[in-house]
Amino acid sequence: MKVKLFDEAHEKDLESAINTFLEEQENIDVVDIKFDVSCSMFGEEQIYCFSAMIIYRKKKLKNT
Repeated sequence: MKVKLFDEAHEKDLESAINTFLEEQENIDVVDIKFDVSCSMFGEEQIYCFSAMIIYRKKKLKNT
């Protein structure tokens, strides 16, 4: 199994990064996707972090 990590400041950027990754991959089975959001303060500014981890495995090619 393999993992791919994503970390973005905006949820739409995370969505786009994950969709791009999945579209570019061939012959993978997604096992699970873990998602998390964290928020912190920097002065008076709220900073969000949207992250995800895709757990996947390469499909075995069938010999015909």
